Amino acid sequence: MSEAPKPEWWFYHLSRTTLEQAAAPLMSKCLEVGWRVLAVSPHADRRAALDAVLWTYDDQSFLPHGQAEAPGLDASRQPVLISAKADNVNGAAALFLMDGVKAPVDAPYTRCMMMFDDGDMDARGAAREAFKAAKDAGLVTRYFQQTGSGGWKEAGV
Repeated sequence: MSEAPKPEWWFYHLSRTTLEQAAAPLMSKCLEVGWRVLAVSPHADRRAALDAVLWTYDDQSFLPHGQAEAPGLDASRQPVLISAKADNVNGAAALFLMDGVKAPVDAPYTRCMMMFDDGDMDARGAAREAFKAAKDAGLVTRYFQQTGSGGWKEAGV
């Protein structure tokens, strides 16, 4: 019996743009490699803001997505599903954790991506805990800090 693949844990420390602005291109890259995305936040305003940005962030296209709580939505068909719950109903390979949402270190995803704003101490604390847990479990961990232009630079931790 083969062992289930272990997720990689990537951490994104925001300091220049909103979380929604930073998440959209990362989600687009996930779709480009054929991964579905589950984006989880407990805050309705964050989910609504992310929904709005995914429609407009790229003048050439939009990211196909839906909000899990929308009436009549077939969540299982959404390439990017925005949700209050970490239920993987859309078969996502990438899990975006926002606003301090936690997931088990061995969550059944290819990549778990924790995004946190520099000024959100609770989310920073949750990211530190997740980083340590993933590292202690021997999983691949990568930590990125936002650059002055809004891009990402990997930082050694």
